[in-house]
Amino acid sequence: MSEITPYQIAIEQLERAARIAEIDPQAIEILKHPQRVIRVSIPVRMDNGSIKVFTGYRSQHNNALGPYKGGVRYHPNVTMDEVIALSMWMTWKVSLAGLPLGGGKGGVAVNPKELSKGELERLTRGYVRAIAPFIGPDVDVPAPDVGTDAQVMAWFLDEYEKVVRATRKGVVTSKPVELGGSLGRIYSTGYGVAVITREAVKEFLEEKSPEELTVAIQGYGNVGSYTAIFLHEMGFKIVAVSDSKGGIYSKDGLDPKKVLEHKKKTRSVVGYKEAKTITNKELLELDIDILIPAALENVITSENMKNIKAKLIVEGANGPTTPEAEEYLFKEKKSLVVPDFLANAGGVIVSFFEQVQNWTWTQWSEDEVKRRLEAQMITAFKKVVDEWNRLDKKVVLRDAAMSIAVRRVADAMKLRGWY
Repeated sequence: MSEITPYQIAIEQLERAARIAEIDPQAIEILKHPQRVIRVSIPVRMDNGSIKVFTGYRSQHNNALGPYKGGVRYHPNVTMDEVIALSMWMTWKVSLAGLPLGGGKGGVAVNPKELSKGELERLTRGYVRAIAPFIGPDVDVPAPDVGTDAQVMAWFLDEYEKVVRATRKGVVTSKPVELGGSLGRIYSTGYGVAVITREAVKEFLEEKSPEELTVAIQGYGNVGSYTAIFLHEMGFKIVAVSDSKGGIYSKDGLDPKKVLEHKKKTRSVVGYKEAKTITNKELLELDIDILIPAALENVITSENMKNIKAKLIVEGANGPTTPEAEEYLFKEKKSLVVPDFLANAGGVIVSFFEQVQNWTWTQWSEDEVKRRLEAQMITAFKKVVDEWNRLDKKVVLRDAAMSIAVRRVADAMKLRGWY
């Protein structure tokens, strides 16, 4: 039997939300299909003088709420099916966050680590020229994703402005600050995860204060490290963190900033003094209050779900918990999973703030960005809790979140007369 595809998973989630929220089947039929999928061939002159042709995609799922928004990933396993599914998931993420945006996603099938800087730049500029007629500040706004970064966005911006022969800083987000990027963008996802964790504790673990609660974070890249730093500042005890090489544990708690300094020097958290080495598997199964998977997808599955002891799981990564595991934890262990598209929406929220700043030719202070981000995250969280209570707490939190997100898009389509 072949493995279920990301697109099939996305459709199943949509149909489940439709049943729970009693959404018009006509709207669901429209939402099952992206409005446009672009496939392009990108010829690139390699450093050795040869020409290599790469395949790129851009999926524009739905723009009922506003311009398409979503990252561009450079990865050898990029497929049209994956990009379509990711664009659909972006529709729900921006909808739940209350943003006037739709869902989009792009990608190029390439291993960026195998390219020189010059080859990477030529690939990016070729991709931009190929999709330029279909994007723009009021049409579709890309951003970085797996395998891309602020430098790639700088090349993207420069090439697009050459094509349209005009200044259009808002065509991409997560740009360098010097080119119109927003202050606070670098830590926005991690800060959002920390805010949602704090709010979830108030709502679901209200009998305990942050100082009494233990936290383990799988993944110590950008999202995991900033989540740890902000939670530590909020008073939580971070007892374990990990990266791809392994993890560390200290029952007395870790100083996230010192752990990050150690990682920058040694390229891993492993070996940090005053902490014992553990495996990623052991980290997930620790006797802790809060678990934050912030690394890979599918790390909490049917194989280890019975060993998970945390009462609150906050998804910093995309898709770290399988549907089967999430149902089991909810029904059998009374543990709650705060879904990824709520918990890690801080990045796209600040990307929207960047769009607003570009539209109005202004730059907000870092404190202003942080304040607005926190308020937006809290509003979204409260809406999910209210919907969950309306559904008598009989479903996982993800179902309540999906119900809100899909209903908002369906309502916008109906108002526009699409069905």
